[in-house]
Amino acid sequence: MSEEPLWRLTVAEASRRMAAGALSPVDLVEAFLDRIAAVDARMPSYVHVDAEGARAAARVAAAELAAGRRRGPLHGLPYAVKDNYDVAGLPTVANSRLRLDHVATRDAAPVARLKAAGALLLGKLSTWEYGTGNGGEYGDTVFPTTRNPWDLTRFAGGSSIGAGAAVAAGTAMFALGSDTTGSVRLPAAACGVVGVKATPGRVSRHGLLPNCWSLDIPGPFTWTVEDAAIVLGAIAGHDPADPVTEDVPVPDYPRRLAGGVQGLRLAAVTDPGPGFPAPDAAMAAALHAGLDVLRGLGATVVETRLPVPAAECFALSRFIGPPESASIHEAEYRTDAALMGTALRDKMHGGTVQRAADYIAAQRRRRAVAEGIDGLLSGFDALVTFGTFRVAPRLDRQDEMVAFTVETAMTPFNLSGHPSLVQCTGFTPAGLPLSWQVVGQRFDEATILRVAAAYEAATPWRRERAPVR
Repeated sequence: MSEEPLWRLTVAEASRRMAAGALSPVDLVEAFLDRIAAVDARMPSYVHVDAEGARAAARVAAAELAAGRRRGPLHGLPYAVKDNYDVAGLPTVANSRLRLDHVATRDAAPVARLKAAGALLLGKLSTWEYGTGNGGEYGDTVFPTTRNPWDLTRFAGGSSIGAGAAVAAGTAMFALGSDTTGSVRLPAAACGVVGVKATPGRVSRHGLLPNCWSLDIPGPFTWTVEDAAIVLGAIAGHDPADPVTEDVPVPDYPRRLAGGVQGLRLAAVTDPGPGFPAPDAAMAAALHAGLDVLRGLGATVVETRLPVPAAECFALSRFIGPPESASIHEAEYRTDAALMGTALRDKMHGGTVQRAADYIAAQRRRRAVAEGIDGLLSGFDALVTFGTFRVAPRLDRQDEMVAFTVETAMTPFNLSGHPSLVQCTGFTPAGLPLSWQVVGQRFDEATILRVAAAYEAATPWRRERAPVR
C-alpha cells in the first residue's frame, strides 16, 4: 500500500513528524504546491499563490529545525489566509476593483503571530468583496466563484469562501478567515471542516480590512478540532494595536481537549424559533444523532430555546452591518460606486440611507440578546445547535444560496459575542457535508473545543477527504 500523500496530514500529525525529524518543511510545502497545481484551477480558492516565498520560508524552517531551534507546533507547516488579511509584500485585493493596485506593507497581527511561530504562508484565498455578501453570486467582482470541493456544482459558503474550500480540498493545511455574521462558520459548514469564531477580543483584528466594526472576528479553518486548538492558541492574545483585544490568559487549548464530556451539562437548541423555515430533515437528524452521541459519552443534554429567535437576530444584524460598512467605505461609494460589485454597492446604499435611530435601537436590542444568551448559558457548560439549516446548494440556485447564507442559527452568537464553532456531523447520501454548531461562554473556547473533540473522536467523519481531483 502506498503511503498517504503529505497534503492529507493534519496539523497535529505533521507537527509530530516535524518534531521527530521525520518530515521536512521543504517536502511538505512542495506537496501542497503540487496539490494546488493539480486541483485549484477547478475550484478555484486561491487568488495569489506565493510559491517562491513559501519555498524560501521552508528552507529557513528546515535549517532552524535541523539546528534544534523549533519554535512550536506550527513550525514548518503551510497555511493560507483570506484576502482581507494584509501580508507584507503581497497584494490585498479583497475581490474589489477598488484595490487592484494595493500591495500591503505590513503583516496583519494573526499573520505576524503565525510567522513568529514558524508557519509558512502559501498564499491568499478568495473572499467576497470586502467580506460583504448575501449569498448571491453576481459575477461582477474581480475573481471567479469558488466551488465546493465535495461537489464542484455547489456553493462553498461565504465570505471566507476560499479558506473553507482550501482546507477541505487539501490545498492548505489550515487557513484563516473572518466572521461577521457567519463568514467562518458558513464555509466550514458547506465544506465539512472545522471553523472557529472566537470571543470578540480573543484574536487581534489589526491588519484585517474591516467589514463591520462591531462584529468582525478573525478565525481559523482546520480539518480537525485538535488542529483548530493548535492554530487558535497560536493566533490568540492581547494586542495593543487592536483596542478590542482583552488582556486575558490564553489557555493551552490542545491540552484541554482530553477531558471529554463526562459530567458536562449541555444545552441543546433543536428549534431555532419562528421566522425561518424548518431545518432540512438530514440536518435535523444529524443534530439529534449527535446529541445522542454526547449523551452516550456521559454528557447531560437538556433541550431549551434561544431567548431571541434566530430570525430576529438576523434582522437586527441588517440594522447594524450596513451603516457600519458605509462608515468605512463612504468616500469610495461617493466617488467610485461604479467599481463596486452588486453586493457591496447595495449594502452601501442601504447603510447610507438608514436612520441613526434604527441603528441605536438595534444595538440596544443586541445587548438584550447578549444578556439573554448569558442567562441561558449560565446553567450549562456549552450549547449545541444548528449552524446552517441545509446543505450547500447548487451554484445555479441563487435563491437557495441566499437562504443558506442568511437563514442560520449563527447570527445570535455574533450579536452576543459568545464563541462558537462549526464541525461536520456526517454526510448526505449524495456525499454533501452536514454540520452543527457548538457555543460556549465568553472566553471559554476551551470547552467548545473539548465538546467538539469528544464528538469528533466518537464518529467517523474525518476519515474521508473531499473528492476533488
